[in-house]
Amino acid sequence: MSLKEAMRLAIMQDADNENLTLREASVRMELSLRQTKRVRRSYQLDGATGLISKRRGKLSPNRIDPSLKLDVINILSSSQYAGFGPTFASEKLKEHHGISLSNETVRKWMIESDLWKAKRAREKRVYQRRARRSRFGELLQGDGSRHAWFEDRGEKCTLLLFVDDATSRICVARFVPVESTEGYLLLLEDQLKKHGKPLALYTDKHSSFRVNHGGNNKRLTHLAEVLKGLDVELICANSPQAKGRVERANGTLQDRLIKEMRLQGISTIEEANEYLPEFIKEYNNRFGKEPRKEEDAHRPLEKSDDLDRLFAHRSVRKLSKDLSFHYNGEHYQLLPKSPNRFRKASIEILDRPGKPILIESHGRSYPYTSWGKMAAAQPKVLDSKELEAHWPTPKYQRPSKHHPWRR
Repeated sequence: MSLKEAMRLAIMQDADNENLTLREASVRMELSLRQTKRVRRSYQLDGATGLISKRRGKLSPNRIDPSLKLDVINILSSSQYAGFGPTFASEKLKEHHGISLSNETVRKWMIESDLWKAKRAREKRVYQRRARRSRFGELLQGDGSRHAWFEDRGEKCTLLLFVDDATSRICVARFVPVESTEGYLLLLEDQLKKHGKPLALYTDKHSSFRVNHGGNNKRLTHLAEVLKGLDVELICANSPQAKGRVERANGTLQDRLIKEMRLQGISTIEEANEYLPEFIKEYNNRFGKEPRKEEDAHRPLEKSDDLDRLFAHRSVRKLSKDLSFHYNGEHYQLLPKSPNRFRKASIEILDRPGKPILIESHGRSYPYTSWGKMAAAQPKVLDSKELEAHWPTPKYQRPSKHHPWRR
């Protein structure tokens, strides 16, 4: 007897001893009174044997024919179906062989026949809570969230934001078309001008912060070099849970900010960036926490922190004899006071979008002039001999006297 059947036997014996009524027995067996009477009748007729299921030891009426199982295994064992998964195999069995089986049945048969290995459930990693930093500005968490922020009123865009770890307040945020290095540089500049330099920045492994290819993770990206020049520690998280403050903020913003912009009728990036300071103020008042220490860990910008130089992309060029060089499709010429010292010298170009380039050599900047865009190279005009060399003409052959053309 099973445990369930043994429990019913004990209840029926209590009923024999008049310790239980049938209604009380039905409650204990979790059956209706009508079904309890049927169980009682079987017990009175056959004793304890009447409580045992009559199906035990019999084949299920829904059992699949063993010959069909053997046919399916032989089909899937052929080289034609090598490497097929259970779902795809069940689709092809129905399509090509007219055999309709559930995916789970095919999976079970393939596992029994060593045609498929069951995937073990991956053990979920436990992420323990990390204590907040004690001061405002001690650690910022940065992230970019690409979403339909304007719903159907505008195109998808990305919201970049820095969230303080100690207070959960949004320090700065900005809408940009895509998550890129230039967008993060603009956001970092807003942060530096509004609050100052944080001690550390916690981000994901986006290509703006970390070199993810080539097996050379020691090489720094342009944004990582900028943070290093500002003495801001860059920490790249190994999982989204590690920077949960900014991830949870993204979830809240994707609910509240979208609806607020719908009420305001905002449908462009420019309008959204104008509205963000007002929304951030209300958000911080609603969801911000008080830090354990009142001291602000942000450091003010120093006179030596020249943002134009720190944020600029650096490139190296070699001057020609007339002290000219090419950069981004334009022709430039250096104008130093001592031209002879710079013939075929190397210079460094500092380029920041939206601002004129700076040209330096050995730590000093020099004036220059621009000759405008370079003209497209004119294609070379080929003469008949050169044309013949590239595309030789076929030799003419006189047809024979018996050629059909002569007839």
